[in-house]
Formats: sequence, C-alpha cells, structure tokens
Amino acid sequence: MKYFYLCLILTLISTKLSATVLNVGAGFTYSTLSDAAQAAEPGDTILVNNVVQDDTQWISELKGTSDNWIYIIATDLQEIVYSGNTEAWHLSDCEYISIYGFKFEGQTGNGVNIDDAGTFDTPSHHITIERCEWGLMNASANNDQLKLSGVDDIIIKDCNFHDGSVGGSMVDMVGCHDGQFYDNYFYKAGSNAIQAKGGSKDIWIERNCFTEAGQRAINIGGSTGTAFFRPQGINYESSNIYVHSNIFVGSQAPIAFVGTVNSEVINNTIVNPGKWAIRILQETVDGMLECSNNIFRNNIVYIQDFASNPTINIGPNTLPETFEFSNNLWYNWQNSSWQGPNLPVAETDGIIGQDPLFVDYAHYGYELKPGSPAIGAGKGPITWKDRHYNDYKNPPSIGAYEDTSATGVEEFAEESIDLKISPNPVNSSFKVSFNLIKDENVKISLCYVHGEKTVIWEQRLEAGDFNIEFTPAQLSVLANGIYFVKLRIGNNIGIGKVILLR
Repeated sequence: MKYFYLCLILTLISTKLSATVLNVGAGFTYSTLSDAAQAAEPGDTILVNNVVQDDTQWISELKGTSDNWIYIIATDLQEIVYSGNTEAWHLSDCEYISIYGFKFEGQTGNGVNIDDAGTFDTPSHHITIERCEWGLMNASANNDQLKLSGVDDIIIKDCNFHDGSVGGSMVDMVGCHDGQFYDNYFYKAGSNAIQAKGGSKDIWIERNCFTEAGQRAINIGGSTGTAFFRPQGINYESSNIYVHSNIFVGSQAPIAFVGTVNSEVINNTIVNPGKWAIRILQETVDGMLECSNNIFRNNIVYIQDFASNPTINIGPNTLPETFEFSNNLWYNWQNSSWQGPNLPVAETDGIIGQDPLFVDYAHYGYELKPGSPAIGAGKGPITWKDRHYNDYKNPPSIGAYEDTSATGVEEFAEESIDLKISPNPVNSSFKVSFNLIKDENVKISLCYVHGEKTVIWEQRLEAGDFNIEFTPAQLSVLANGIYFVKLRIGNNIGIGKVILLR
C-alpha cells in the first residue's frame, strides 16, 4: 500500500499544478526540508520523499496565509523518519503551516521545536500537526518531544507520542494560546504527557488517551521563570485549560492543577493512578495568582488502595476551597468500604463506592454497561463530543463515554461504516464508495481540516453499492490541502481524509 501511495503522489505532481509542489529528498529538487522551506510560497506543498541525513532542519519565517496554507507532507505516512541530531526540526516565526505524517525519534535535545524566535510579540500561529509520531528520545533530562514556546492557534490531532525522556514532557507549552489537542495517544511519558505553563491560555485537550503518562499526565500549569512568560506580566501559569473526554490509565498523578486558574477537568475516565488522582499545587509563588477557581466534574475515578489515602495531594500556597467538585464517581475496586476521597470542599451530587461497570476493564474497554450508576448522573449540558464522537445527553453520563445502549447509535461511529476514498491524494476528482444494506438517507460532507464545511451531498438511496463522485467542478474552488470526508448513513458516521493536490 505504501508503494501505491508514493507512486500516486509522484503521478499527481507531474501534472500542471495551480500551486508549486516542492519535492524533497535524495534525487529530488531539494535535498532537505530546510532548502525547500526557503523557496516555499503561500499555497505551496512540500513533499518529503525520503530523508537525507543532515543537521537539524531550521525553518524560519515560513508563512502561508489564511487562504493559502503551506503544507509539509510525508509521502509515506510515518515511514519518513527524522532520526537523531539535537533536534529534528526547529521552526521559528511561522504562520499557517500544516504538517502531516512524519516520525521523529532519537533526538538528544527536543524532538521538534516551534517558537516565536524569542520575539514574544509575534508568535508563530496557525500550525496544525496530524498523523505524526514521536518515538524514543536519546535523552533523559528535561528534553521534550514537542516543544512549543510562543505558539498560538495550534492543532495537534491523531498523533502518537511514546517513550518520552525521563525528565521531560511529550508536549511542553510555554506561553501558548488557543490550542487544540484531539484524538492523540500518549504512552510511557517521563515527567508529563502535556504541560501548559508560562501564561498559556485557552487550550482544549479532548478525546485523548494517556497510558502510563509520567509523573503528571497533564500538568495544568507548572513552573516558569518570569522572563519566559508570554505575554510578559501575566500573573498565572495557565488559565482556561479545558480537559474533556480523555482516558487516563496509570501515571503517578493523572491530573495536576499547578498555579492554574479558571481551568476545568470534565467527563474524563481515570483508571488506577499510581499515587494520587489529583494534585493541587503552586510552584511559582512571588506575584502569582494562587491555584484557584478550577472545576473537577463528571469524572470517573477508578482507583486502587495505594491511591485512596490521600486521593488528592494539596500543596501550600493554593486555594483549594475555591475549587468546584461535582457529579464525580469515585470507586476503589480493592476496598468496598472505602469512604471516598479527601476533598477540600463538599461535593455536589457525587457518587462513592459504586462500580461504574466498564464494558471490558481487562482490555481497556471503559465504555459503560447498561445499568451503570454513571449513566445520566452527570451535570450538563455538555457541548463537546464523547471519546467516540457521540453527543452527550442532558443530563450526561459521567466519564469519557456517553451511554448509547438505548439509542441504537454505534459506540464508535467512525469504525461503523466501511468508507473508501479513491484516488487519494487527488488532483481532479475522487469517489466515495460505500455499501447500504437497506434504504437510508445519506449525507456526505467535505470539510477543510481547519473546520470550514465546503461541499455537501445529500440524497435518499436504496440498498446497494455506491460510488459517489466529487467532480472537478466541485473541487475547483478548493485550495490544496487536507480535507475530512464525513459520510452519514442514518445515525451512523464514517470519517476519512483526502489530500487535494492540483
């Protein structure tokens, strides 16, 4: 399949294109990514065919526009590997860049570094990273797989992080704003899987899976020298960090509120934390707001004895009495007489000592069985999706999964439809192929990866096999890039992606 994918790209880029495709690798026009980046213009696509071993790839002031992003795409998903060096890539003062399909491993400093070049007032912004993988670091100190300093409007989606540095973070944000982390996997972190500090604000962390993700799976805040805060003069480590519909398995403490204000942890499932379920800490003291006014709601906390006393670690210089705890389910599966966690304030509508009834605990199946006490016991309304992209009801269930047993909705809609897209990538037209076992209403949406819905096709079809074509005329108004194809058949949904290169 990977050879077909590569040959198809090479065929497409040999045609006349409305924007330039810059080929990178041995035997191509540009030997390195850095070389191609110096020549790229808004709307261009940089295709990395193979990696010429070189030093860190430095990319400075690579700037697309809101209408013409610059795409950096691996021709063979996660088989284009940047291995070794101090850093794999270092991007500074970049805008409207989409990165897709690479693997990074073996760096001695940070894996990939994206920053504002120390300017503080001109952040890198509108950066998306999808389907990338970060592997084993060749480091054991405070080394991060993905280091973000002064980056706004960033999306990290469908990425895989594993085997982080013992003393570092998988993703470390310093002074970042308006970030989104969706559908990523984090496994075997060192200190943290995700850290948001240094004035970071408005970060959404949703539908991710954290397994053995370090000392603090999510460090909501942290400890930052005053010279590195973005913007300067901010008096909190982080604010408005939203942690929704995630799965946490293991970690010394899955959730750490550290010098953060107005942040929330809602509708997550926490299983077997190593020492505490939650930490409330303040590590930067002078002139800073104390950790306060945060929310912990609608979460399942499924623990063993060694995280039961205390379940919450509360440090000095914090204001835990300002926290809200409500509608959480707390269960110690090793002690049926456990009296519950050491909450700093009284909880509203909490549930203690009732088994949440996971579908398949032994195999990480943390969906809810019919009859679970978590079903319908949350506080709503909830506006985001659950871990399987289902809507939460009102009142919602507690935890990362909404109950679907009474609705007939597939528990994992994205896998419920056999959706095929061909060709992919595409330069003129493509077809969406699927099968109907009965007459159904069918709707196909083509959405830009950054959210805008662009093309919609809708019709009632009889049972049978179908190949619905999106024509050159329909695609002619679209810019090159990555698009979601969303196929809805009745109540079921299939989601695929198509790369448009014209």
